[in-house]
Amino acid sequence: MDGIELIMQRRSSGQLTEPAPTGEALQQILQAALTVPDHGALHPWQLLLAEGEGRQRLGELLAGAAERFGEKPEQIDKARKAPLRAPLVITVVAKVVVHPKVPAMEQELSAGCAVYAMQLAAEQLGFGSIWRSGPYMFDRHLHRALGLAEQDQIVGFLYLGTTVSEMTTVRRPALEGFVRYL
Repeated sequence: MDGIELIMQRRSSGQLTEPAPTGEALQQILQAALTVPDHGALHPWQLLLAEGEGRQRLGELLAGAAERFGEKPEQIDKARKAPLRAPLVITVVAKVVVHPKVPAMEQELSAGCAVYAMQLAAEQLGFGSIWRSGPYMFDRHLHRALGLAEQDQIVGFLYLGTTVSEMTTVRRPALEGFVRYL
């Protein structure tokens, strides 16, 4: 599949199972994250991998965030089980550094591009993925539990594995609704 075709056919896979990418495939996916636009060559990303029992530890941390958000018991349990929906979960963090020419938002966007680059690499290698987010990624207690600094920001959780069922073609909106010339 060529690059344009890969981009045009990219889709999220909500149901993922074993196997997750390992070895050379995983290294290629992680390496893809390091190719994204990076003003100032700050490398403002960190990738926290959770597999096996690490997914359960991440689930407990998410459950704690859900409790702090005042969620009902069923939502807390859902947060606890969330990382178990894929064999590998990568928490992508913007490691923001103070810089006179590169604002925090630009560094966070770069980290977001890292998620997308990993999704494309995973798809090219035959794996499924879904980029998940939500309010818990802003929980400062969660950040501290993950060893993040005060200025760091989680930009998403990338779930990786093998797609359970055949994916349907995604309908894209008409270009005219999003483009205008100045």
